[in-house]
Amino acid sequence: MSTTRILIDVPLEPAIGGRFQPTGFPDLGAAEFDRPDGAGGWVKSMLVESTQSMANRLEGMAWDDGAVAPVGVFNGLSYISVVDTGDGRYLTSSRTESHRLASAFIKDSKLAGTSMVDEIKSRLGLRDDTPIPARSIAAAVFALDPFCLVHGVFFADSKWPGQPKIARALTAFVEATDVHRADSGGVKRDSVRHGIKEGVGGTAEGYGSVPFHRTEWTASDIVASFSVDRRQIRAYGLGDAASALLESIALWEIRALLEDGLRLRTACDLVPKDDVITDKSGTALPTLAELESAITAGIAACKSQLGIGGPVEVQWDGGKKEKKGKTSKIDESGDEDGPS
Repeated sequence: MSTTRILIDVPLEPAIGGRFQPTGFPDLGAAEFDRPDGAGGWVKSMLVESTQSMANRLEGMAWDDGAVAPVGVFNGLSYISVVDTGDGRYLTSSRTESHRLASAFIKDSKLAGTSMVDEIKSRLGLRDDTPIPARSIAAAVFALDPFCLVHGVFFADSKWPGQPKIARALTAFVEATDVHRADSGGVKRDSVRHGIKEGVGGTAEGYGSVPFHRTEWTASDIVASFSVDRRQIRAYGLGDAASALLESIALWEIRALLEDGLRLRTACDLVPKDDVITDKSGTALPTLAELESAITAGIAACKSQLGIGGPVEVQWDGGKKEKKGKTSKIDESGDEDGPS
């Protein structure tokens, strides 16, 4: 196994049939591209699932939507839980928000009467005209939500001096090679209103029979690719136990996603072709049971380092705007780009 990165390519196939529906982008549709075929030519390829979406799906494996809480094995790890100031009902968390600890819901919340903007600024030790060691920021983020050191976070607000950024340590995407269109269609039928007349509701209101087309795809190969940056994790300077814990979290998410199957959309249900998953060095990916055992041991070993531990509940009052103060500034060139 590489000492710098764990690289995994997993061949996939549709769970049923041979077609799949790729992700679509505004003003672009399916993301097609050409790649070298190794013989001097080019082959038509496609992005099936983006890095941002895969980050959401991987992180989502560790969250129990029904219980609105982390999956049991992650009990004891810190995260921010946002509740409504009025009735105390759960709203969201640093595990489910697109920008994690830098989410607007968290920024606009309070912890024991203190603004979370100020709380995070204090915990990260952010000050004007003062460089903050990256390891100090990593240690503070680890105590707030270790998952942010796996999936990245960008504190993109001018109220946070320096606007520190942590890149993803776990990166993933799904690509297809030698793709071909599979066009089909159908019709939405209206058995009541057989014809559209002037002055009555039409197709814009949902009446009438409407034909539609659908474009799906086939491919010679579909591959899910994963990269765990071990060098970045070690560079956080958190020690062997914490580094091993973060690596185990990343591998658990990969294993859990592959075992659950990648049902990305209604018409895109993909499963691994092979029963045994190995990285590019030939090392087998640990089982869920092995990874859960490592995570449990890692949490126990890092208990004093975790600081607060478990959920930290903050109160959100509706995101009311302040009358005075600087507005946030997002650096769109950042690595932690948009919802992910």
